Amino acid sequence: MGEKIKDFFYTELSEPHKQRTKEILIEHPEVRKLIGRNPLSFFLILFIVGFQLIFAIILRGQHWWIILISAYFIGAFANHCLFVLIHEAAHHLIFKRNVLNIIAGIIADIPNVIPSSVSFKSYHLKHHSFQGNYALDADIASKWEAKLIGNTPFGKILWELLFPVFQGLRPPRLKEIKFLSIWTILNMIVVFGFDAFIIIFISPLSFLYLTFSFFFSIGFHPLGARWIQEHFIVSPPQETYSYYGILNIPALNVGYHNEHHDFPSIPWNRLPKLKAAVPEVYNNLVSHKSWFKLWLRFLFDPKISLYTRVVRTNRAGSLSAK
Repeated sequence: MGEKIKDFFYTELSEPHKQRTKEILIEHPEVRKLIGRNPLSFFLILFIVGFQLIFAIILRGQHWWIILISAYFIGAFANHCLFVLIHEAAHHLIFKRNVLNIIAGIIADIPNVIPSSVSFKSYHLKHHSFQGNYALDADIASKWEAKLIGNTPFGKILWELLFPVFQGLRPPRLKEIKFLSIWTILNMIVVFGFDAFIIIFISPLSFLYLTFSFFFSIGFHPLGARWIQEHFIVSPPQETYSYYGILNIPALNVGYHNEHHDFPSIPWNRLPKLKAAVPEVYNNLVSHKSWFKLWLRFLFDPKISLYTRVVRTNRAGSLSAK
């Protein structure tokens, strides 16, 4: 079955992206032209939010199993796409003004049942600035979380099903991040208010569709492999991985993760152009071609667990399990 990893992969090395960005800009200064914003993303937000609302209304009189199947094969993709657009808003890649990006993110959050857009922005920007810092990077599982889940398929399935819950329990360990703000409260009012509207004036079954869509979009679904693909170590010492499969189409190129970390100021629609402009870099990094295969590997490979992540430390160490 393989040896169970009992701790993270520790390293004293700096995160790789800042240095690689500098090197790419020296060799390929033309990639600066890709930096900018994509205001069309806002219209995509409006379209998908509208689609989810209309589809939820259509399903209000259906059997629960039809709602479940619809959420898995349709709603999950729509909600996942909205998460990607929330991610774009967090990086100010839709509008120039910060307040407009925040509003765009909150609108994209409306069908997600649980408000997360504003808080995600704070945690995610820290993830970019302090990748692998256990006290600041919310993308890394808490130690108690990794120990609880272990490396069995049952534990990993439980983690995927309850992924939003586990993420919501990470903030107490994080430093320098303010959880509550006026925008966070507004985010809660809008999303929970929309939840109440759907339940009271449309149908509890419509709300059930949105709930299933939310959990499937980031949990027990091949789309959930995105969270494994990005930073779970499959080829040390590399700690960030891209995905170049067909699901990048409905996922708005979110699989181009090395490219995104190197240039977080390039919007989703231009990331493939970045890869094409610097083939000597990105074609020589280990990447994934199938989220589905990675998803199955994560579930059934005992050598992959929530500990399979790089954590930066001041003590001597290398990319090997302690």
